[in-house]
Amino acid sequence: MTKPLVISAPQPRTLDLIFTPEALGRLRATYRVAEMHQDSVASQEPATLAQVRYILGQPPLSTEAIAAMTGLRAILNVESNLLANMPYEPLFERGVHVLTTGRAFAEPVAEIGLGFALCLARGIVDADLGFRLGREQWGGEGNAGARLISGSEVGLIGFGDLGRALARLLRGFDARTRAYHPWLPPSMLREAGMEPADLGTILEESDFIFCVASATAENEGFLGVAEFARMRRGAAFILLSRAGVVDFEALMLAVSRGHIVAASDVFPEEPLPADHPVRRLPGFLCSAHRAGALDSAFKRMGDMVLEDMDLMDRGLPPLRCKRAERETVARMRSKPVERN
Repeated sequence: MTKPLVISAPQPRTLDLIFTPEALGRLRATYRVAEMHQDSVASQEPATLAQVRYILGQPPLSTEAIAAMTGLRAILNVESNLLANMPYEPLFERGVHVLTTGRAFAEPVAEIGLGFALCLARGIVDADLGFRLGREQWGGEGNAGARLISGSEVGLIGFGDLGRALARLLRGFDARTRAYHPWLPPSMLREAGMEPADLGTILEESDFIFCVASATAENEGFLGVAEFARMRRGAAFILLSRAGVVDFEALMLAVSRGHIVAASDVFPEEPLPADHPVRRLPGFLCSAHRAGALDSAFKRMGDMVLEDMDLMDRGLPPLRCKRAERETVARMRSKPVERN
């Protein structure tokens, strides 16, 4: 019996990155795996496309290529962000699932986000650098401007998988936690232990703000000069999702003026130029898009993919990965990752 065909085109990721040796062995034992560059998928012969059951990655696809994939059951995006590189409607009309493994990154990104907040609140990085240079300040002298997350007011902009992971971590701090998410009903936020709030309330009444909103057609650069000016003086802004949701120049300006402090794991251009001013900006903690890039997270993606493929092979719906929604998928505007 011929094994089902899987096209693997998850650039820049690889099968060895996503799967443990054992899991990769199961993949190859169950399926015929054709590895190719994402740009060549749509140009395969129609006879080959007709045999494809699953695609690993989210390669650009034309309407014609999708129509030729008569046996396709799912596209499994293993970078976590849905891309505007294919017509989704024909897939939904045929019942083809478009799935993402972004949940694998939620916990590691949430943990480093909490670490950023702690560093900004207690000056941990600057204190370490000062110590190494022999300029340390002992005791209370080293705590000018320091504060606690415990008992503070925390706001989340966005509340997807990452927001939920952050909410779980924040419970131990006895902070007042609010969340703004225009695509969720208030009851769902309350059920997650969050206080629903509008964006203005988040900006004006938070000591710590975590931005975990996906980039969409509606929110590009929606946090700008006016929004940062509304934040409490000395508040900490932590950017964990995508740089496209903020006016990055406005964010740097707010930090340079001493109005807020900030941390970011994402940037408008990656890698960031060596002469970019944010590299020398006091009060701005930088991380090179490494928050979720743990081997354990990558391997968890592979397990999620295998489990959902097994469910679909048995005529059941996928449960481990997150399904793209017909009403919102076309609004997504994330850039594809270029580095793991």
